Amino acid sequence: MRSAPRATVLFDTPGPRARARYHAMSVATVLVAGLLGWVIYSRLSAKGQLTAEKWTPFLTADLWRTYVLPGVIGTLTAAGWSIGLALILGVSLGVGRLSQIRPVRWSCAVTVEFFRAIPVLIMMIFAYFIYGLLNVFPPQQIALAGVVTGLTLYNGAVIAEIVRAGVKALPGGQSEAAAALGLGWGASMRLVLLPQAVTAMLPVLVSQLVVVLKDTAIGYQITFVEMVRQGTVVGSQYSNYLPALLVIAALMITGNLVLSAGAIGLERRLRRARHSPLGAATIEPEGAPGARVV
Repeated sequence: MRSAPRATVLFDTPGPRARARYHAMSVATVLVAGLLGWVIYSRLSAKGQLTAEKWTPFLTADLWRTYVLPGVIGTLTAAGWSIGLALILGVSLGVGRLSQIRPVRWSCAVTVEFFRAIPVLIMMIFAYFIYGLLNVFPPQQIALAGVVTGLTLYNGAVIAEIVRAGVKALPGGQSEAAAALGLGWGASMRLVLLPQAVTAMLPVLVSQLVVVLKDTAIGYQITFVEMVRQGTVVGSQYSNYLPALLVIAALMITGNLVLSAGAIGLERRLRRARHSPLGAATIEPEGAPGARVV
């Protein structure tokens, strides 16, 4: 007697009526989406936003040199500084939250929760006015400093939680094995726990770094020159808001894709290094010079 076939899905196989209903719903969804797209297209076309003349300014070098490129440079500069500083701050606070010294652990926890609770825009505005009153930076750099400060503090606090969660997610045997080898807390964190946690939490870190790149657009509130601000200026100057914002969106998407691709490549290299005999870390237990554990 032949046994019944094993189910390969997590739900009951739909019957004829259910399949017909699903097909009808799919067709209706496609029709509604097509109708909505046609309405949007017709209204934009009626207002002249889809004509070739609206795209003509982007074919001139003057527009890119005057408006777009300064915005791109501003966005990349702010994002680069913010990402680098946020990673340093986040790793420091995340490791501090795992410290065995209670005052260090509590102070890092308070710092993380404080900066996570404050909106990024408020920190940007506060830093912008403080730097202006104290003359810490040249006048033309105050807006950049305010944007970098706000993004660094907020995203550093978020990255600290990512680091803490990544280390906590590792099997408990990793810490026990490091302790059995005679490694102290600092050496165990540096040589055993963090290298493994970084590979595991890299996708989440990339998502947060993409947020940093996009949040540079908030800096227009403190007169920072970035891509979105420059896109609205172009739209106001040439009365082509739709093409201008589409171009800016394409540039932002390109930047995010490049950042994600670089992080994916780094993750693959880290995973290959971990599984390669030549790339395995060499650990020298405390009190046992010359002893090597791979």
